Amino acid sequence: MTDTITAPTYLVRTLGCQMNAHDSEHMAGLLEGAGYTSAPQGAEVADVVVINTCAVRENAATRLYGNLGQLASVKAKRPGMQIAVGGCLAQKDRGEIVEKAPWVDVVFGTHNLDVLPALLDRARHNAEAQVEIEESLQVFPSTLPSRRDAIASGWVSISVGCNNTCTFCIVPSLRGKERDRRPGEILAEVEALVSQGVVEVTLLGQNVNSYGVEFGDRGAFAKLLRACGEIEGLERVRFTSPHPAAFTDDVIDAMAETPNVMPSLHMPLQSGSDAVLRAMRRSYRSAKFLGILDRVRERMPDAAITTDIIVGFPGETEEDFLETLRVVEASRFASAFTFQYSPRPGTPAFDLEPLPKAVVQERFERLHALQERVSLAENEAQVGHTVELLVLDSAGKEAGGRKDAATARLSGRSPDNRLVHFAVPDGAERPRPGDLVTVDVTRGAPHYLIADSGIDDGTYAVRRTRAGDAWDAVQSGEHDHSHGGCGDSCGTGAPTGGPVGLGMPSLRRVDA
Repeated sequence: MTDTITAPTYLVRTLGCQMNAHDSEHMAGLLEGAGYTSAPQGAEVADVVVINTCAVRENAATRLYGNLGQLASVKAKRPGMQIAVGGCLAQKDRGEIVEKAPWVDVVFGTHNLDVLPALLDRARHNAEAQVEIEESLQVFPSTLPSRRDAIASGWVSISVGCNNTCTFCIVPSLRGKERDRRPGEILAEVEALVSQGVVEVTLLGQNVNSYGVEFGDRGAFAKLLRACGEIEGLERVRFTSPHPAAFTDDVIDAMAETPNVMPSLHMPLQSGSDAVLRAMRRSYRSAKFLGILDRVRERMPDAAITTDIIVGFPGETEEDFLETLRVVEASRFASAFTFQYSPRPGTPAFDLEPLPKAVVQERFERLHALQERVSLAENEAQVGHTVELLVLDSAGKEAGGRKDAATARLSGRSPDNRLVHFAVPDGAERPRPGDLVTVDVTRGAPHYLIADSGIDDGTYAVRRTRAGDAWDAVQSGEHDHSHGGCGDSCGTGAPTGGPVGLGMPSLRRVDA
């Protein structure tokens, strides 16, 4: 009787933004192609643990070394275990990571994801850490294999890098100058995802609306949105994130005139003060920002707009902060990512005199309180509206998880990307993951809506989708999606495979 050889397991921990989530799926795809298998759902450790880092916030290093500290004792008890660190902080700190955490086996950067399996092999063979950082992009991530967990929705990268020079942002130095994919490649990937059951796609880039700058077509992004509208079976198109300075009316027109482009927009404000925007090197002013929102709402009255705001940028006065409050109130954001300014070494603003912590905290709390009131008012205004929801799971993906046991509510995303918890009437058809459900909104809260119309003799209808069919196949074992066994049909091992998600997340509060 021969011994069964078990494939080594891997786990990818993602810290940071949608771009990191995108990269993590490619890391997983590369590992699957190299013979590794995903660790069981919920596992905290594996034979290989990859930490995909972020460098945007000041606490990024603390989070990384906290993770590494936890893994050190695990590795000591698990012979052969390997730890790899990639992403933006790896690109920034390089060999310093191995100096601080000598139990790390591999460090690789944002420009060379493709070397991960080879570096793991080399570290194992040489019995020493391998650090490989490239200064420019070696392989466009979208040409790499991808392992997707979600079924109904997918991220598709249209560009990488950024040409802006915001004084607070370290991303351009870590991701490089903007590189654009050709439209045909993007549309081919979208069509491939749709053929696999995907019904929602989010176009992803550091600055999506500057797409086309590399090949000289300033109208390329609007054209891309309209082209997505021609793809049969694609129900929803989203994108993140644009930059106000480059946001043009042709994009607004494309959004309004393309039925499957959703009425949701994430438009980073950063500050409402023109003086602070100038110091941040943000090439727009508050009047232009509000003008964009006015034109969006003129064409799409029901659009939900979300934003990013930084509080306490060096030199911000009380008058500057009051300008931010004014713009926030006028903007009527559905939700906002609010941050206290975090100085990042290597950025132009790093050497500026910081504001007192107590001042920044107090302003942050005032901004948060205002946005909570605005979000509540905007969500209460949705009561009585009929919405079609893409059903989510309890983890925020596209399965049918419960909101709570008492009501047995499920959760979904409306076209404008609001989170909606809805009730399923007794005896009614229960939606599957990825199905679409039509309900009436019955209550609004700051961060979500409630739709109990189905149990109040109101609207409740289920529209079955191919994504729901794919989910059924996974549950029945006919489709081994969860461990990459689906192969090319789900993007694993295929050049056209893309990352997956559900667009913008809901509001969160960041206190440090």
